Amino acid sequence: MPRFFVNADGLSPENGTAVLRGADAAHVSRSLRMKPGEKLTLCGEDGVEYETVIESAGDEVLVRILSAKPSENEPPYDAVVYQGLARGDRFETVLMKATELGACRIVPVTTARCVVRIDPKDAAKKRERWQKIAAEAAGQSGRGRIPEVAPPMPFTEAIREAARADLPLFCYEGGGETPTVPLPELMKERPRTVSVMIGPEGGFEPEEAALAVEAGMKAAGLGRRILRTETAAPFVLSALVCRYELTSAGDDADG
Repeated sequence: MPRFFVNADGLSPENGTAVLRGADAAHVSRSLRMKPGEKLTLCGEDGVEYETVIESAGDEVLVRILSAKPSENEPPYDAVVYQGLARGDRFETVLMKATELGACRIVPVTTARCVVRIDPKDAAKKRERWQKIAAEAAGQSGRGRIPEVAPPMPFTEAIREAARADLPLFCYEGGGETPTVPLPELMKERPRTVSVMIGPEGGFEPEEAALAVEAGMKAAGLGRRILRTETAAPFVLSALVCRYELTSAGDDADG
């Protein structure tokens, strides 16, 4: 069944209806050539899925809501990725893969070793592009929600925010006086919220690692090999999926 995301403006559960506009309406009416009586799945911003039937199709597509239920395709935890800004298409790769693997929010972070710096004049345009990439990845992977791509955030603000998660992971290859704990040892009872902080191409400065731990984050080791910046977040998110979604231990965990 075709699947679309709809924002609060287009959704009226109290009236039993919803409306698709713009590119989505054109896709339904012109590309898919769907007619009244055919069914669509709509996903709201709150992770609820609506089974609907088309009542009219044109420049706007009006549908009647048949049923609603929480999406079964979302993780049983909220994972936020704090990604050090990276060169070229690496950040966009992280956006796509993090979305596919269940992240609910992706935050670009400016760190000491970031080569990329976002010009304030370009920030809104870049964020719009990034949000579109996340939306396309969410649709392709059958997500029940589109992750938010936040505005770029300075490192010190990011660690304060990330440290508030139940499982605040500061992914670090080691160095300085900050010891790391292997990732599996930190993944015990299922958390409600997870933060995953990843450095840029050059990694984190030892002073940044010390600040993160001081703020309350857990310095997590990701194994003996050094991962590229665009590999690290998908690696950690995959580990979360394996631990908390695909195993009986994850099913039995508190949360």
